[in-house]
Amino acid sequence: MSIRSAQHFLWRVEGRVGHVTLNRPERKNPLTFESYAELRELFGSLKTDQGVRVVVIDGAGGNFCSGGDVQEIIGPLTKMKKPGLLKFTRMTGDLVRALRACPQPVIAAVDGVCAGAGAILAMASDFRIATPAARTAFLFVRVGLAGCDMGACALLPRLIGQGRAAELLYTGRSFSAGEGERWGFYNSIVRTDALLPEAMRLAGEIAAGPTLAHAMTKKMLHQEWDMGIDEALDAESRAQAVCMQTADFRRAYKAFVEKRKPVFEGS
Repeated sequence: MSIRSAQHFLWRVEGRVGHVTLNRPERKNPLTFESYAELRELFGSLKTDQGVRVVVIDGAGGNFCSGGDVQEIIGPLTKMKKPGLLKFTRMTGDLVRALRACPQPVIAAVDGVCAGAGAILAMASDFRIATPAARTAFLFVRVGLAGCDMGACALLPRLIGQGRAAELLYTGRSFSAGEGERWGFYNSIVRTDALLPEAMRLAGEIAAGPTLAHAMTKKMLHQEWDMGIDEALDAESRAQAVCMQTADFRRAYKAFVEKRKPVFEGS
């Protein structure tokens, strides 16, 4: 197990799985200016990290993330001029951009409070697993802000539909884990004590798969939102041709012929 230096959250690598734990449990794991920036740098650095194949994000102390810290972020923002505000909002958008652009699939393991920027982190992840105690809210309207924060107006309707996204972004109300699963926001609901084990099990399953192919799947899932069918078919034909040149593709064929499970090596 290796540990990378991180000051504003816990980061560790176990095997081929990177694990981010938001670690301010006494405040329900809010984000600060510093943790936003450090998370952005972490996910940006994963583009060239061949040792990490999947990332799991969770929160300490029974909650995922309560959003931006009221005292350390909201208060100072009310005193900033437009250039400072724009610098901040662009930084938060860059975090979402880095999370989506890193080649590793990201799994959000959500328990308890998942609000504001915390809900955005979950939304921008590739998989979301919740416990029955999860309460999720895009609560920007409650602090006098628009729902169009960190990509919410683009990403959330694609996950749960335009009407439900509009309801959540206009009202700021929280939704239960059950609602989230029915709507397609959450992939599954598990017991609280099974949350991290299930996230790590799924991460291990994905990490054992073909690394380049998974990265290509993630890339195309995001890129094809803005494509017509014909353009998507052409893009996928080129992407799959790249994957067909990998050693993992040949390893899978050889394993099939020999009637055994393939072992992917990420090349």
